[in-house]
Amino acid sequence: MVEGESAAVVETDVEDPGWSHTRAWVERSLPPGARIRAVEALRGGWTSRMRRLDVEGEGEPYSLVLRSFVKPFYVKHSPGLLTREADVLRLLADTAVPAARLHRVDAAAEHCDHPSLLMSLLPGSLRLDGEDIERKTELLARQLVTIHGLPVPEGSRPRAYQAWTSPERVRIPGAPERPEVWRRAVDVIRSRPPAHRPCFLHRDFHPGNVLFTGAGAGLAITGVVDWVETSWGPADLDVAHCSTALALLHGVPVGMRLADHYVAAGGTLDDDPAHHLYWRVLDALAFAPDAEKLAEPWCELGRDDLTSSVLAQRLEDYLRALFGRYG
Repeated sequence: MVEGESAAVVETDVEDPGWSHTRAWVERSLPPGARIRAVEALRGGWTSRMRRLDVEGEGEPYSLVLRSFVKPFYVKHSPGLLTREADVLRLLADTAVPAARLHRVDAAAEHCDHPSLLMSLLPGSLRLDGEDIERKTELLARQLVTIHGLPVPEGSRPRAYQAWTSPERVRIPGAPERPEVWRRAVDVIRSRPPAHRPCFLHRDFHPGNVLFTGAGAGLAITGVVDWVETSWGPADLDVAHCSTALALLHGVPVGMRLADHYVAAGGTLDDDPAHHLYWRVLDALAFAPDAEKLAEPWCELGRDDLTSSVLAQRLEDYLRALFGRYG
């Protein structure tokens, strides 16, 4: 999944009894004579424990990535989540989307210490700083257009999208500067979801799940990771989720420009501003009041400027900008 990402090398992890069954399961899938030489704990994940496994044997050494669910909530839901990701990785294997190759999956931990999925390592690294931000945003938009344009046979389509919040679940951050903005936002999602033309969605597409190489004109996307939430639904919702993340990471103007880049790249969004606003607000409110919690992986990767107060203000400013443009 992540090559070149900051990671602490945990030499003793190869013999750590906490994943002995998982290690044996991995090694049974390796070619004869191959073994796990080293293990790195990859940072930047929130739902899973991610490890890079360096493998050596008779041929050239190579690396794999192991995703394991260890938090009780995700362990409980792992059969659905990891089975979905495995199915999606198989589906994407012969497409233009740069996704990992599935090696093996044990979604119910029948053989492993924890529910686990083993996949290939993708080149590149996460780029969460503001360098080349306009180029990054354009590339993110183009990648979304490619994902949404995938022709998926009806029998292979993922589940219908699920909303990640509701009017009853939204909690407005303490002492907002403009409380009326939050009240208006909650009122927006009280209405029924707009009719839409569904397509294939990543559903958690944002800079923390995209790998890059190069810089400037040579900047390129080399991987899209974390397909456990893949869904079937409106393209507007994927654009909304990435836009919210960009607004939180880099400021409101960057988050507002993604939709324009998406349309310029050939993507289609709902031409009714009120309908598009619904999806944008629905996603933004899913970050209230947990924007700081959801940004933990970003902070681990060096974005310690993303304090709770900064995130709360950016989210409020983003809602105001949405109403100014679409409301």
